Amino acid sequence: MLPIKVLVVDDSATAREVIKTTLSKDKDINVVGVAQDAFVARDMIVKLCPDVICLDVEMPKMDGITFLRKIMTYLPTPVIMVSSLTQAGAKTTLDALSYGAFDYVSKTHSNVYDGISDIENELISKVKQASRVDAKILQSRMKKSQNTAKPSIYSLSETTQKIVMIGASTGGTVALQDLLSRLPKNFPGIVVVQHMPASFTKGFANRLNDTCLIDVKEAEDGDMVQVGQALIAPGSQHLKLKRIGGTYRVQYSNEGLVNGHKPSVDVLFHTAAKEAGANAIGIILTGMGKDGAKGMLAMKNAGAKTIAQDEKSCVVYGMPKAAVDIGAADFIVSLDNIGGKAISILKNQKG
Repeated sequence: MLPIKVLVVDDSATAREVIKTTLSKDKDINVVGVAQDAFVARDMIVKLCPDVICLDVEMPKMDGITFLRKIMTYLPTPVIMVSSLTQAGAKTTLDALSYGAFDYVSKTHSNVYDGISDIENELISKVKQASRVDAKILQSRMKKSQNTAKPSIYSLSETTQKIVMIGASTGGTVALQDLLSRLPKNFPGIVVVQHMPASFTKGFANRLNDTCLIDVKEAEDGDMVQVGQALIAPGSQHLKLKRIGGTYRVQYSNEGLVNGHKPSVDVLFHTAAKEAGANAIGIILTGMGKDGAKGMLAMKNAGAKTIAQDEKSCVVYGMPKAAVDIGAADFIVSLDNIGGKAISILKNQKG
């Protein structure tokens, strides 16, 4: 197999060199070029035809978001945004994902030298995964973001005491927006684990809240799971479900990484199996790795109905595939139809 051709675009000479050196440690990756701005990068893309582009967000002459949109319009290529870990950067990075970026890697320090060991494995892993993705799937994100028409809303004639658990990773921010924006105001309470840094989750929840009929917020320790609301796990805490009397609440857990993640989908799903049983629905969306598969199987064995996103509509068919492979999914459904399938389950399981 030929090495993965990568182009690094960053206005900082230091960042360019560090990212190039880091990626070059892997024999399967070949950094074919570096560029200091979008105009130089544009010519290099045409000449070098990279498999993956690592792109900074804040750059002179043309910012990374504008350049990303041009790439996805004229030369669709998997792009990984490499940005600083700030609230402002979080919003910009979320915008980038909606415009077709494959994923992001957060610079954990203003001096990239200081933080490179923190992101080295993540960067290499995401470059490899991005190289396998059909850029047309990513391009469709931008087309959806440019479509101002509201998505069709599913209807649910009665409320229900059921609760819904959702897990997602790579590609999940856009998938969640698509799914949650279709749900009616009286949809059962939802708890979400999306693999995401701590400084991103509050802004992500607020972004969803602005586009959905249901209320969306970052989960706080002890929050009740309520009809018409989705709770997003904070990026620094595992989230567990706890039944207290006739209500369900979420609790923080500060234990270590599970399946390499914190928060972990498996942590949430295992507690949902124990505390909610057949009163829960489990949904697993696009993402790398296997987090959530065993927890979804536990939910299914406890009587819950479970849904996995299908391969065709996934950016990365890792987490759903892992669940399907062990028999954890009752239904395998395209992203556009997951909300409808959940509604159908709820209508058949009232009480």
